Amino acid sequence: METILKLGVPKGSLQASTLKLLENAGYKIVVRDRSYAPYIDDPEIACLMFRAQEIARYVERGIIDVGLTGNDWILENDADIVEVEDLVYSKSTTQPYRWVLAVPEDSDIHSVKDLEGKRIATELVQATRRYLERHGVTAQVEFSWGATEIKAPLLVDAIVEGTETGSSLRANRLRIVDTVAESATKLIANHQAWADDWKRAKIEVLSMLLKGALEAEGKVGLKMNVPLDKLEDVSRQLPSLRTPTISNHLNSDWVALEVVIDDSAARDLIPALKRAGAEGIIEYPLNKVVY
Repeated sequence: METILKLGVPKGSLQASTLKLLENAGYKIVVRDRSYAPYIDDPEIACLMFRAQEIARYVERGIIDVGLTGNDWILENDADIVEVEDLVYSKSTTQPYRWVLAVPEDSDIHSVKDLEGKRIATELVQATRRYLERHGVTAQVEFSWGATEIKAPLLVDAIVEGTETGSSLRANRLRIVDTVAESATKLIANHQAWADDWKRAKIEVLSMLLKGALEAEGKVGLKMNVPLDKLEDVSRQLPSLRTPTISNHLNSDWVALEVVIDDSAARDLIPALKRAGAEGIIEYPLNKVVY
């Protein structure tokens, strides 16, 4: 039985955020210059780096057992794979990535129906063609090798481009007409690897740790000591959805209280807890939260 799991890591715009997520999940990865086989400190995993656009295809073919890529590229490649886990992160935000239909600000195209007989440039060719088919529109879709935003109206009538915030489109004086597809990063697996007991168990552990690392983003832990006679007052300050862990203290008149909260709430919450009677308040970062 092979005891190596082949993991595909996206190279390019998703690379930095993916490596950070893997690090928070507990995996140390070192990417060497011009190397497509990064070092990972788990001897049961071998890493390979590919463009996100290619990973679904290579997972389907079994070149790699499991990989991280966007749902957009799974759809584009029409890949037959196992979708193990949704991992909502992208290159700079935790929001889903959108592929949008965009046109110049002064264009007379205001809906997908106005694309009839028009020309569209995009990297997401097959998904765009399926989008047009769903709307009963016939238009020419051509592959764009990059710099797609500058091609309308000089070379094409419209573009379909990926965006997180829309700022690049606005900077190029483009107007969003519709969303063609939404995409989040997924952990995907090859069918044969998923059917292998050892590989599936390894993939499920990887999935759990990655999900835990994502759950921890934007959260911190708080520890504090609370007099018993102030416990109710302190508890009232905590967010209603965060049930604290209460432990016995060496001093029977006190308890130790611990809670996980949103990082953005800590600045206002800590002074309120102090006023309510908590002492020895410690805020600490989190790498993983596994439910």
